[in-house]
Amino acid sequence: MSEPILDCKGLPCPQPVLACKRRLEESAPQALRVLVDNEPARENVSRFLASQGYAVQAEPVAGGFAVAARRATDAPAATPAPMQAAPAETEARVTVFITADTIGRGDDGLGGRLMLNFLATLPELGHELWRVVLVNGGVRLAAEGHACLEKLQALEAAGTTILVCGTCLEHYGLLEKRRAGQTTNMLDVVTSLQLASKVIHV
Repeated sequence: MSEPILDCKGLPCPQPVLACKRRLEESAPQALRVLVDNEPARENVSRFLASQGYAVQAEPVAGGFAVAARRATDAPAATPAPMQAAPAETEARVTVFITADTIGRGDDGLGGRLMLNFLATLPELGHELWRVVLVNGGVRLAAEGHACLEKLQALEAAGTTILVCGTCLEHYGLLEKRRAGQTTNMLDVVTSLQLASKVIHV
């Protein structure tokens, strides 16, 4: 029997991932082929299916990508889990939600310096710093050549999860220039805000 095909072409973020999640909840297929039409969807669907125990391969096809996922024959079907593991309830966890590459309004040069200083100071939060989520203009911080990139890379190396909106990267033409964090989708963004014990919005 051929593997079921889930056509997610034309669906906005995070609908392709949500469609995969629903299919796994409904039938827990041994194999699944997902069709998407953009690079962020390919990355997000691949990462989600891999997090659910599937071996994943993606290949270009006409109009986008085909993501082929197959579970090991001896692996039991599992209830779909979140793409990002939730911390223990007793742990303090801070999510920093960044929506621009500057802080404040009035002078972008000053705002850029303030952002650099802000990221350099985040390690002072210690183990409570859980995730940094970058959306809209904030994704520029994770791109090659940005003055703040080194600070983000240092946070990531220290164990902080950096999530970078794939739709935003695509909008700004930065998909190939991301040098920190992982491409993510709105489902992970919402989950990061929901599970945080505190959200710092910049």
